[in-house]
Amino acid sequence: MPTTVEWISLGHRHYDEALDIQMKRAEALLTGADERQAIYTVEHPPTITIGRNGTTDNIVADQSFLEAQGFAVRHVDRGGDVTYHGPGQLVVYPVLHLAPWDNDVKQYVRNLEESVIQALAEVGIVAQRHEEYPGVWVGDAKICAVGARVKKRPSGEFVTYHGIALNVNTNLAHFQTIVPCGIADKGVTSIERETGHAADFGAWETKLRQSFYEVFQFEV
Repeated sequence: MPTTVEWISLGHRHYDEALDIQMKRAEALLTGADERQAIYTVEHPPTITIGRNGTTDNIVADQSFLEAQGFAVRHVDRGGDVTYHGPGQLVVYPVLHLAPWDNDVKQYVRNLEESVIQALAEVGIVAQRHEEYPGVWVGDAKICAVGARVKKRPSGEFVTYHGIALNVNTNLAHFQTIVPCGIADKGVTSIERETGHAADFGAWETKLRQSFYEVFQFEV
């Protein structure tokens, strides 16, 4: 029987507020207080996050510029290095225990990537994984970042939080404030850039939700 997952749209939320929501749900799963599985979607104001493997050296804009432009900077406990979130970017935070998916963290990450690849293929964008780097790529340009965090609960199942960030109509100039994911010789792209026209943000959430359903084999 397919597992049941709540798909919850948070709309426009500050990074801290969305983080608090997902962390509370993750803690409930880790302690066994609440078994509900959830996937949150959100759009953040300009925010730079630094993962556990990251360094502030990969933020190339100075602090005064970031403050003037309204950027927040946060250290977070996901994997990976430095990344950017902002308007026009669809951020997806699955807060799941992985028992229904054989408790396989590597397969979980592949499923995240595959969900995006399949959704992009529907509009003719040919995307793929990169042998050396996580995420989803169009040529040498990243269109979707992946940065998950997993913890194990006493019963042995992994619980995951954080997730993916898909550039829909993102202002790609904002990525010039950082070395994205610490990779200096690669670029970034968006659905808007690849298709040549502005994308419907809400329609892309619907499209991505459908591809998640198909890849992960869950139901609402």
